[in-house]
Amino acid sequence: MTDREVPRMHEHDAPEAVYDARTLGRPRMVLFGFQHMFAMFGATILVPVLTGLSVQATLLFAGLGTLLFHFLAKGKVPAFLGSSFAFIAGYAAIAPNGEAELLPYACLGVACAGALYPLLAALFKAFGPNRVMHFFPAVVTGPIVISIGLILASSAIANCSTNWAVAVIAVATIIVCNIWGRGMIKIIPILMGVIVAYLFAAAIGEVDFSGVAAAAWVGPPVIWDNTVFGLIGPQFDSGLAITAIITIMPIALATMIEHIGDIAAISSTCNRDFIAEPGLHRTLLGDGLATMLASLFGAPANTTYGENTGVLALTKVFDPRVVRIAALFAIAFSFCPKFAAIIGAMPASVIGGVSLVLYGMISAVGIRNLVESRVDFTQSRNILIAAVTLVLSIGIAYSTAGAIVIPVGDIVISLSGLAVGSLAGILLNVILPPENPMGSVKQLDL
Repeated sequence: MTDREVPRMHEHDAPEAVYDARTLGRPRMVLFGFQHMFAMFGATILVPVLTGLSVQATLLFAGLGTLLFHFLAKGKVPAFLGSSFAFIAGYAAIAPNGEAELLPYACLGVACAGALYPLLAALFKAFGPNRVMHFFPAVVTGPIVISIGLILASSAIANCSTNWAVAVIAVATIIVCNIWGRGMIKIIPILMGVIVAYLFAAAIGEVDFSGVAAAAWVGPPVIWDNTVFGLIGPQFDSGLAITAIITIMPIALATMIEHIGDIAAISSTCNRDFIAEPGLHRTLLGDGLATMLASLFGAPANTTYGENTGVLALTKVFDPRVVRIAALFAIAFSFCPKFAAIIGAMPASVIGGVSLVLYGMISAVGIRNLVESRVDFTQSRNILIAAVTLVLSIGIAYSTAGAIVIPVGDIVISLSGLAVGSLAGILLNVILPPENPMGSVKQLDL
């Protein structure tokens, strides 16, 4: 089989499936690549809008991260790496108002979380997926994901309250596009919600475009002081750095499981077993290193994007080359400060309306994880693991202190509710027996 032939490894491959887009010609390849860039755009730029990170740096490292992922995955997996929403809670815990001087510490925590990916990849390579996944069952990861969405809910409501009319327009647009939309409209409901609500806000005078007019057309996407490297110096706060690392690293437990699910979804869409070849150890390594690279330079964590999997299913063009073209488009847009200024002018009410849906969807994904994995809640151990994880994560987050503060000498370490809840869930999963022996554990009467 030559490189340009369309492979047919399975009898159930759809006849219209395209595994080598070069057969379609370069103009159509570029068009398909632009479509992929457009599909990831709304969600990817929304993360820096919500956290205060740089839009330009986000686009740059989404593109570079995707290219790095493709290199490590042997160029076989048609995945785009965009901004991860799972870490928003971590950014909010360290820099609740997007403070520029605090965000690099949050990025340091995310970079350390990304370092867990190569570790899990090595474990997959050495022991195989079944043994490793035993320590991260759905009964642990599901409540963690649920907690992430619920912890963020208050910030969404706060933003919506600045103008509920605009927020409702955003929510309504997302619902209409997702339920009744056709073609690309159905795939990009979040982006449509942002556009329609933004235009409505502008029409009623809620948007200040003065910063857009002043912004340059071309400029560097990375500012050194906003990177982790900018922390080096006498002003470095070791206590805050340790707090950020301990607070944010546990989130990687959820995102790594999310990665595995995404690769399975892409495999199913493309009729190829990417879990076996190039292998989860390669895709995890690519995702983790892309996250570390992005975080060190002040961009959000990366993750494989479901929006682009939807584009694959719609177009039946499964060639990873078109995704790499999308990555090049993202890199090109990252050098335009005027575009970043347009995003920066977005009213809080638009952000609130969109994030209201997104944060709810994060929690819903956690619930779906529990349902699809058929977690048996007639077992006391499963009830206890989920209950302790949820209550600690959410309860501590909404407590007066907002965290558990532990003084260690001259350093004060602050543990977020999500960190405490995650660690408690993992510990309980290890020490509690997998099922109730006869009479050894009394069933909870709830």
